[in-house]
Amino acid sequence: MKISAITAVYNRRETIGDAVKSVLSQRNVDLETIVVDGDSSDGTSDIILQFGDQVSKSIREPDTGIYNALNKGLRAATGDVIGFLHADDWLADANVLADVSMLMANPNVDGVYADLEYVDANDQNRVHRRWVSGSYDVRKFRRGWMPPHPTVYFRRELYERFGLFNEDLRTAADYELLVRMMVRHRARMAYLPRVTVKMRVGGASNASLTNRLNANRDDRQAWLINGLKPPIGLRFTKPLRKLPQFLKR
Repeated sequence: MKISAITAVYNRRETIGDAVKSVLSQRNVDLETIVVDGDSSDGTSDIILQFGDQVSKSIREPDTGIYNALNKGLRAATGDVIGFLHADDWLADANVLADVSMLMANPNVDGVYADLEYVDANDQNRVHRRWVSGSYDVRKFRRGWMPPHPTVYFRRELYERFGLFNEDLRTAADYELLVRMMVRHRARMAYLPRVTVKMRVGGASNASLTNRLNANRDDRQAWLINGLKPPIGLRFTKPLRKLPQFLKR
């Protein structure tokens, strides 16, 4: 089983090396590493070039945003299973993808998700939040639940059947993809009860109040465009489910 790990990056010279190294350090896995650089101008491309042919596929060209870049990576991927690692993040240890592969070896599993830690940008040992996903029940989506998207791996065939990221949804495109795959099309999911990704604090959807309000509106749209009735109070239940993450440290 081959796993494709896709990283989209734009002007992240200081962090892209950590992300790529964490993927290349994975043990006991057939790996395809794809880096999509939106024509960075800060020297990011020089860092990527330092890895040479260890990076299976490197795409460098302008894009219209992160989901446009991730879609380019999806179209280039040849792995049986596909996941994403953002340029500011890194895989928690060298066994992450082997553990994912073990669960995906079950033909009755369409996807895997796990736990995530938000860490201080200047102190990687300081955990701000721990997102413990918990066991899977699709009904949780109606109570504001979702797994952390950077920990999710789907079989490539799901993207071929059900489509790529909806680039019109801006910061909610990852949420819409999860609703489409897991709620609308009932992907069979397995929970890996461990931290697989370390994420530096920040993120596009939380960068400002305006972005957060836009994300709340797009969350509702994620249900509507899939022919599903949005859960009552989604704009409240989804943020409220994050509160325990600040206690699990």
